[in-house]
Amino acid sequence: MCMTDIRQRGFTLIELIIFIVVVSAGLAGILSVMNTTVKSSADPMIRKQSIAIAESVLEEIMLQNYNDPDGTNAGETGRANWDNVADYHGQTNAALGISTELSAYVVGIDVQDDTSVIGTGTRPAKRVTVTVTHSPEVISLTGYRTCYGEINSVTGLSNCPP
Repeated sequence: MCMTDIRQRGFTLIELIIFIVVVSAGLAGILSVMNTTVKSSADPMIRKQSIAIAESVLEEIMLQNYNDPDGTNAGETGRANWDNVADYHGQTNAALGISTELSAYVVGIDVQDDTSVIGTGTRPAKRVTVTVTHSPEVISLTGYRTCYGEINSVTGLSNCPP
């Protein structure tokens, strides 16, 4: 009978434990990266929605007359009656008719007279700032509205200040 040298094949217990530790460390790293990615994956959508709301409100305001078209600069009530830029000052979500599904987005509007941008001796301008807040993100868009070629609906004269 001949005895042959048969080598055993397989893993030792120490090799198996080292393999498990290395694989566990790798998986922990990968899962922590995935967790961070998934946790903030909605942030770009929230930012885009905030920008879309701010752009929409700013565009609506910029399309209004510089001064009240009938000459009375009294603050009108109700969105349907707002007919100039200044009527939007200080308005909020409810007054703007923003959907209740977007109630997490808080809109603020600030309208101020500002001639510093176009220089002295020219027609005045109004600076319109629309701020949309969705915690913790704050988006602010600013536009400038000047008076050009607007006619008073009562007198038929220019509605622009000299």
